[in-house]
Amino acid sequence: MSPRAACQLETLGFGQVFDYVEGKADWLARGLPTEGERAGERRAGQLARRDAATCRLSERMGDVRPRVDASPYGFALVVADGDVLLGRLRRAALEGDPDQRAEDMMEAGPSTIRMDTALDALAERLERSGLKTAVVSTPDGALVGLVRRDDL
Repeated sequence: MSPRAACQLETLGFGQVFDYVEGKADWLARGLPTEGERAGERRAGQLARRDAATCRLSERMGDVRPRVDASPYGFALVVADGDVLLGRLRRAALEGDPDQRAEDMMEAGPSTIRMDTALDALAERLERSGLKTAVVSTPDGALVGLVRRDDL
C-alpha cells in the first residue's frame, strides 16, 4: 500500500495501518492476513504440507534416500539456509550412486506457486499437467510446503 493510501485509511478510522512498500501482490503471495469479500477464500498456503523430505546441496544420495523412503513423496527438495528452494531430487537420482552429492544430481529451479494461489485454479493446473503435487514458496523463494492434488 502506498503512503497516501495508508494516510487515507487512517483518516477513515482504521487504527492499524501499515505502509507495506512491496505492495498488495507481495502481501498476498506471502499469505499475510486479508480483509474484504474474498478474505475467507482458502488458498494454497493454507493447505501446504511440510512433510516432504529436504536436504542440503552437500548431502550424499545415500543419506537422503532413507528420508525420501519415509516420506509420502518420491522425491526430496534441496534447500539452502532459510529454506530457500534450490532444486528437486527425483527418485531416479536417489537410486543411483549413493556417494553422489545433491548439487550434482538435482534438477535446479523447480516450478513453484505462491501461497495466495486459488485452489480451483491450482486443481485445474495440476490436472492439466498430470501432476500430483505443487511446491509452494514465498516470493523470496523459501519453501512453504507441498499441496497435494488429492487435498484439493
